[in-house]
Amino acid sequence: MGHEHARDAPVRIAAISLAVTAALLVLKLVLGLISGSIAVLSDAVDSGTDLTAGAAALISIRIAAQPADEEHPYGHGKVETISASVAATIIGIGGGVVVFQAIRRLVGAEHEIDVGVGLIAVTIAAVANIVLAFFMRREATRSHSMALSAEATHLRTNVVQAGTIIAGLLLVAITGEEVFDPLVALGLATYMGWTAIGLVRVAASEMMDAALPGHDLAVIHDVLVAHRHEVRGFHRLRTRRAGAVRHIDMHVLVDPELTVTQVHPISDSIEHEIEARLPGTIAVIHVEPDDGLHAEQFEALVQERAGGGQETARTDS
Repeated sequence: MGHEHARDAPVRIAAISLAVTAALLVLKLVLGLISGSIAVLSDAVDSGTDLTAGAAALISIRIAAQPADEEHPYGHGKVETISASVAATIIGIGGGVVVFQAIRRLVGAEHEIDVGVGLIAVTIAAVANIVLAFFMRREATRSHSMALSAEATHLRTNVVQAGTIIAGLLLVAITGEEVFDPLVALGLATYMGWTAIGLVRVAASEMMDAALPGHDLAVIHDVLVAHRHEVRGFHRLRTRRAGAVRHIDMHVLVDPELTVTQVHPISDSIEHEIEARLPGTIAVIHVEPDDGLHAEQFEALVQERAGGGQETARTDS
């Protein structure tokens, strides 16, 4: 029951985010048209991109939650990488639309802006996005969901955007210079572009099966060192992430005199310890008789962890 609740939590968070984003889109579009603020309307455009990206995230999370099958033995986690790429593309397109509209306002005739109405729309949106971003980031950290992490990052950009728009509208009210409105919109477009680039980099790293980060590798090393009286070394350590799941496989070297019956519990123990210390991990170990080729390297690792590396890894993780 608890496991099912934890598994469904990312879907619920994504669905709630989608509903709130749709409501904010309508609010900002209506009040943006009434206020005449290009910055508020640009924020409405961004909410439209949020809605599309949020839908992609929700679909990808549902697919990623499906168990592995014969056609997808490593599961469906990679679909979250596609979702992050879609979010980046949509954010980039939204930024381009904002730039176009802002330049039109700069080179066109002056347009009267109702600052009060614009501030109402943006303030409500800012509060809603702060709350959503907090809960989504927390769930993304718990579930290791790239799709939720991308959406949380996107929501944080919305909060920054809202703060910038509020500052711009206040400048318009104080100075009477309406040029601040499209200038703020251009600043928002630049920020959206930077965010899109960041999401692309993260998605590309996972798509290319980049190795797990150093603190994860340190945990693996710690487990192996803890079994140094049973293990003589290891090689061909390969790690990667697919959505919320880490995949780890390696060859572990043991005493050639040991039987399969004696070796099997050792490999099982190492796998279980790694999976316990790195939740959401699938570890696969291939056991080989020790040929002495990796003994020196393993001994160096044992000395390193004994000399303080183990404590560092525990702090990092």
